[in-house]
Amino acid sequence: MREDFLHYVWQHQYFDKTDLRTTSGEEIQVLRPGQRNADAGPDFLNARLRLGDVEWNGAVEIHLRASDWQRHNHQTDKKYDQVILHVVHTADADVQRTNGSLIPALALAPRLAPDLLARYEALVAAPPAAALPCAPLLPQVPQLVRTMMTERALLERVEQKAEVIAALHQHLGDDWEATAYHALMAAFGFQKNSEPLARLAKAVPLPVLRRHRHDARQLEALLFGQAGFLVENDETAGDDYLADRRQEHEFLRHKYGLGAAALAAHEWNYLRLRPANFPAVRLGQLVGLLHRRPALFDALLTAQSVAALTEFFAGAPAPAYWQTHFRPGRPGKVPGLGKSSVELLIINVVVPLRVAYARYTGQPELVESTITLLSQLPAEHNQYTDLYQELGFEHRTAADSQGLLALHKNYCAPRRCLHCAIGGRLVGGGPAHMRASR
Repeated sequence: MREDFLHYVWQHQYFDKTDLRTTSGEEIQVLRPGQRNADAGPDFLNARLRLGDVEWNGAVEIHLRASDWQRHNHQTDKKYDQVILHVVHTADADVQRTNGSLIPALALAPRLAPDLLARYEALVAAPPAAALPCAPLLPQVPQLVRTMMTERALLERVEQKAEVIAALHQHLGDDWEATAYHALMAAFGFQKNSEPLARLAKAVPLPVLRRHRHDARQLEALLFGQAGFLVENDETAGDDYLADRRQEHEFLRHKYGLGAAALAAHEWNYLRLRPANFPAVRLGQLVGLLHRRPALFDALLTAQSVAALTEFFAGAPAPAYWQTHFRPGRPGKVPGLGKSSVELLIINVVVPLRVAYARYTGQPELVESTITLLSQLPAEHNQYTDLYQELGFEHRTAADSQGLLALHKNYCAPRRCLHCAIGGRLVGGGPAHMRASR
């Protein structure tokens, strides 16, 4: 048994309350179990209990064994002085606050219904290799519960991404245009090269970029030069385009005190990448976008449809040289920004950027319209989404895909079954299941 099972039992009051008493015999009436605490301190806050004839407001701490209180050193931590009830599976010790006063305890072991415990153990006993611990039991869960949980996971995923954008916005001095610039630069790395492109955004500050974004030649020199792609070597010797941009980069580098190239060739990742995803190709697409789209944030914020956003991204082709070169000095036909890449940029940049802005400015309607964008995109397919689809989960749009990915990452993979509405439905039951045999 894990402690989160007791958290679940207490939160939903899934235990026999007949003649409910502390281990010392004092009568207990639970008026309010409290709210789960996600921060440091007791497990449940703002609980309201009647112990004997006295009503108490405070916190509830939960452990498998009462002696875990000492093991966790709560007896010396003043945050736990607010605890009014110690809820445990096994009461093997008395516990005290920092001032030495005893804390009443409730032992749940004799009050747990055997079938409730059996359902929990069946769920958590799934082998580690099982992607979904609840897969064999899913037919017992109504489709509505699955859909609601997927939607909840989607919203949590969007909010998590928006929080990253919000932190970036704060770091950049509350400049939304700079936030859009840095977020787009990292996103164009499509995971493999996100970190180097994020560093490149820092190496070419937006105020410098703004002065030269109207001049394609200077823009290319700045970004490709700072990326380390203009270095002369055996492959690039005699390439007039690279020599010209290298010369311009040297001038701009000295003018703005940018120092040496921000990145070296070995810092870019090529392993298991198709040529269309090579970093120079993606940077070329970014240069085309930055040159033709001077107001990034405004355009991303006001686009009303996926079609408008697709035109924003795909309608700004890379410079001519980078349409015919996969790497510096290495020719080859290069495709433009593909449909799937545009969809990923909408999912990973546009949606969280707009949600972060909506939270910042207090526009809940913008959050709703932004989430709707995901419903206009086709479903993503990978090993995880396909697995959920095979198990009967709805999977028609990117909103479904993102919800399923969040469900897997935040609940199924870490085995947080009791935090999930599906797992809760399988473990929990009606009042008839809550009474222990005595």
